[in-house]
Amino acid sequence: MKEHSDARAPSADTTAATETRSERHSVHHDHSSMGAPSSMARDMERDMKHRFFVALALTIPVAALAGHIPGLPVLLHPPLSSWAGLVLSTPVVWWCGWIFISGAATALRHGRLDMSVLIATGVLVSYVSSVYLTIIQSPSSYFEAAAMLVTFVLFGHWMEMKARRGTSDALQALFNLVPPTARVVRSGQEVEIPTRDVRTGEELRLRPGDKVPVDGALAEGMTEVDESLLTGESKPVHKRPGDKLVGGSINLMSAVVMKATQVGKDTVVAQIAAMVERAQNSKAPAQRLADGAAAVLVVVAVGSGLATFLAWRFLGHSSGLTALTFAIATVVIACPDALGLATPTAVAVGTGLGARHGILIKDAATLERLSRITAVVLDKTGTLTEGKPSVTDIRPCEGVTERELLETAATASTGSTHPLSIAILNAARERGFAIRRPESVENVPGAGLRAQLDGRPVLVGSARLLTEAGVTLDAATLKQAEALAASGRSLSYVALSQRLLGVLGITDAIRPSSRSAVEDLRRLGVATVLMSGDVRPTAERVGREVGIERVFADVRPEQKAQYVQQLQREGQFVAMVGDGVNDAPALAQAEIGIAIGAGTDVAIQAAQVVLMNSDPADIARAVRLSKATVRKMKQNLVWASVYNVLAIPVAAGAFYPSFGWSLRPEIAALLMSASSIIVALNAVSLRRARI
Repeated sequence: MKEHSDARAPSADTTAATETRSERHSVHHDHSSMGAPSSMARDMERDMKHRFFVALALTIPVAALAGHIPGLPVLLHPPLSSWAGLVLSTPVVWWCGWIFISGAATALRHGRLDMSVLIATGVLVSYVSSVYLTIIQSPSSYFEAAAMLVTFVLFGHWMEMKARRGTSDALQALFNLVPPTARVVRSGQEVEIPTRDVRTGEELRLRPGDKVPVDGALAEGMTEVDESLLTGESKPVHKRPGDKLVGGSINLMSAVVMKATQVGKDTVVAQIAAMVERAQNSKAPAQRLADGAAAVLVVVAVGSGLATFLAWRFLGHSSGLTALTFAIATVVIACPDALGLATPTAVAVGTGLGARHGILIKDAATLERLSRITAVVLDKTGTLTEGKPSVTDIRPCEGVTERELLETAATASTGSTHPLSIAILNAARERGFAIRRPESVENVPGAGLRAQLDGRPVLVGSARLLTEAGVTLDAATLKQAEALAASGRSLSYVALSQRLLGVLGITDAIRPSSRSAVEDLRRLGVATVLMSGDVRPTAERVGREVGIERVFADVRPEQKAQYVQQLQREGQFVAMVGDGVNDAPALAQAEIGIAIGAGTDVAIQAAQVVLMNSDPADIARAVRLSKATVRKMKQNLVWASVYNVLAIPVAAGAFYPSFGWSLRPEIAALLMSASSIIVALNAVSLRRARI
């Protein structure tokens, strides 16, 4: 692997390393480099592993020469042992430990004090002082301290990289879902080309069993598609011309033609990978605090080392060798390396665990903030319900037939992608009714549709839409509508030329997991609120079925963000869960926006968390994941901080005069590195968390 002399040490300062990896190895999301995230992580881990084992192989004889391995006879005596230590430790310091030394030089050039600076300081002080002592033929040297420090720190960061690689492997598995080649129609001929060369607008042929190479729309034919990659549902989805196809899904039934609409980094798979990578490369608020503390500890450690040397040399009237021994031990053990590993390792494991459960978290700050949620606002349609409504009741006014009512509503709904419009169109098609194309259709957000049919205005939507347009709602129809709403139906009124034709009752089945999801959140101490554009009887009925007591009903799209603000004024830390364009402002207003993965691109862009399985039960899982990750962060930060505070006075010899307690520099290196290893292993244990 390429030497790291041109960048910050990739593991000396974990956070800086992550930034460096992002800068130097930007991931191109075409298929030619879809293995990049995993191969990069593996290469860096392999490099760290090789350096560790070379360092270990050379450190063992260095320690043996110093007489620190019990049971082994002393083979060489000073000054030969010191010269042999110099020969063996030099490659450990200058090759195995070069990533820390070069990282420290880079950090200092940029005016930063980080872990790499202190590691390099400990290593170089031990090594350079030992070279001096060897030249003047002193009986003592500290080559073993320098070698052991490099070896143990390499081991700790190797463990951290293994933890990070779990997520990189998950990303690689995701990329492998996309086929390496695609059959493209060019100049009337079918040509097989690499997927990375597919261009937007090109037509591609899919055979039964083929994986969809890129995102696009079905152009010719009808088929069934397995989209479990995105929805987590194994049930195939029927596709007709115009329907969206997602790269990585599987064409199950027929030979069809699709048109590419998103390729390369714009595909859903590439965006998922980019989101997870950004999360791993971002800093949690706790990490920023740790970075600040680490910079202070660098000064404390170096200052403690100087103070220790001066105190023992001039106040304690000790020899220069004794003072140097205590000073080196102090600098080595004070290294806050564990502090640098405390949160990035937990974030890497936490985001990877979330991704494996279909919970995509956009950054480390969001992962941490999820644990603070006190209230969750749930949109009804598509979140608590399946988002696949169907017309169950057709109630025409006097003098109007069911056919006239449904045909008019379906004609106005042509071209709309709203779930209620699709339900109306499906109901008309199932009955074989004629569906014409209107002259124009205008969507009225949160209210319905306005259309022109044969020069006459058509309205389909809420009672408010019709009354604001001057349509009179007769008492008989209103009575029927009230009964439908009380039974949990969503209502769509239909009017033609200012005349009310009737009302349609539409049902959207509640997701099987919705009630258990609400109960899970309640057990976590999180209040749930239902928000819906439906009339109050319908919204409240759904609320009762899933166990939600507080309901905001008849909410217009522009009002959703206002209701979120109302909860925030009550002191709640709010998460908003939605799946539509109308939810985007509320998602952005909430402290945490959570998008159901089957929803719109706009909702997903506005959210900080995406639930790819479209399962509301994953909301509680995300909260539990956050709480578990934050718990690991706190454990690691407390351990790393307390460890350093307690270790410095022991290494400085504060207890030596009274109790005879002292630490050799090599033992200080072992203890410091043990702290880093404990932190890394504690973070890795998060993988076993039940979410």
